[in-house]
Amino acid sequence: MDAVQCDVASDTWTHWHGISWPDVHRVVGRLQIRIAKATKAGEWRQVKRLQRLLTHSTSAKALAVRRVTENRGHKTPGVDQVLWNTPEAKFTAIASLGNKKYKPLPLRRIHIPKKSGGTRPLGIPTMKDRASQALHLLSLDPVAETIGDTNSYGFRRERSTADAIEQVKNDLSRKDSPQWILEGDIKGCFDNISHNWLLQHVPMNKQVLQKWLKAGYFEGNTLFPTKSGTPQGGIISPVLSNLALDGLQAALKGLFRTVREARAAKVNFIRYADDFIITGSSKELLEQQVKPLVKNFLSQRGLELSETKTFITHVTDGFDFLGWTVRKHGDMLARKPSKKNVKSFLDKIRIKLKELRTERQAEVIYQLNPIIRGWANYHRSQMSSRTFAKCDHHIWEALWRWAKRRHPNKGARWIKKRYFKIINGREWRFVEGQNMLLTLSGFTKQVHIKIKSDANPYDPNDEAYFAKRLAMRMNSSLAGRRKLIWIWNWQDGSCSRCGEKITWETKWHLHHIVRRVDGGSNKLSNLELLHPDCHVQHHVNSR
Repeated sequence: MDAVQCDVASDTWTHWHGISWPDVHRVVGRLQIRIAKATKAGEWRQVKRLQRLLTHSTSAKALAVRRVTENRGHKTPGVDQVLWNTPEAKFTAIASLGNKKYKPLPLRRIHIPKKSGGTRPLGIPTMKDRASQALHLLSLDPVAETIGDTNSYGFRRERSTADAIEQVKNDLSRKDSPQWILEGDIKGCFDNISHNWLLQHVPMNKQVLQKWLKAGYFEGNTLFPTKSGTPQGGIISPVLSNLALDGLQAALKGLFRTVREARAAKVNFIRYADDFIITGSSKELLEQQVKPLVKNFLSQRGLELSETKTFITHVTDGFDFLGWTVRKHGDMLARKPSKKNVKSFLDKIRIKLKELRTERQAEVIYQLNPIIRGWANYHRSQMSSRTFAKCDHHIWEALWRWAKRRHPNKGARWIKKRYFKIINGREWRFVEGQNMLLTLSGFTKQVHIKIKSDANPYDPNDEAYFAKRLAMRMNSSLAGRRKLIWIWNWQDGSCSRCGEKITWETKWHLHHIVRRVDGGSNKLSNLELLHPDCHVQHHVNSR
């Protein structure tokens, strides 16, 4: 079945809200599965043919437009200042993709602050260029997932930093685990990847890839050429960088001639985006054999290690990785939030309180709760209880200063009575009415089960495995919101309209089947979860 046969339904589309999204996902999903299967079998000619079918499919074009008009950057224009913010503009955009005369416009460059100081350049493509990248990403991602390093966890579907730190635990927590770690950091990874290497090795349309790489960027009113690198901000850039770094794990295995040598060396590799660690049995092994191999591997791709951020450390001295400090104490491997990460979090709380110094207490709670919840959920899978307790105390001190600043002429007892209450036997809870500030200590440890290293989201054999993991993750993250958990499980985690999974990434709307104005109730039988765009589509079509 080719894309032309699959895309028959698209001939009946007359407007954006008339698109049948279940058909769209079915067409794209089938082709992506076939691409992954052909990649695994090493049938690269078949991969190329299927990729061409997918990128010429109207269903794939519609899905690409939907992605760039629903993500967080959909209100940020490129150099042409054009946004696709109406159904008419979105529907017209579908036909504009895949033109042979397509020529991307330069990026609009802005600079965002880095946690470590300084700024990071961010390139913003136009909406059309973003959609074009999203279209080709649909055909490239199944390849990248199939050939990617098994211990690479950054910018990949269904993988996270929690998986990476669990792999660190697996490699370092045993009595006979390696004792030395090479902490690697690549200098300006996105900005320095060789264009020639990408054009020779990335399995996609070379002409289109070259146009993106050479598009240049505007900073102010000045146009600059791009001679290397992939722009941070491009939808396809993370996958391109992953493809450039994939293969290092296999290269490290090739260092040793026999299985016995490999076991004695205890070399393990864990990577998240451009941050990675490599374990080894000795400092000399990492310094004399592993590090030169890594440098040679990166130099072929136009990259180099950052000497200021690359260290060889003994596990008892500890090292920082992805916001955690990992250190071995005797037979125990401790993993807790790093000092830098804690400082960054508390600084964010204090800055936010300074911005809210004239706001009502309810607004402060509303603004701080997402920050606290997000940081707690990130760290709760590791050893964080002591750190959480200390941070709660620092947050209380910041809240007390905020309250005293608002009432300089009032006493401490009055301020305490005005802003703090006793809830369930606990004093000093920051409460106004029904609104209460979350505490980090209220987030209990939640064990994270690491993803299987060889699991592939484009392999039908792993579909049930990923569905089970999603259910566990959603039931855990929605704890305390019993109505949402019940509806999500009743719908088998899928949107009632398009059939695709509902996740924190896709977002959702709680929809009343019978409208409230027509007498509908808030009972579970009258509620369903829909994707935001599916929700809009339903109401437009019902009118």
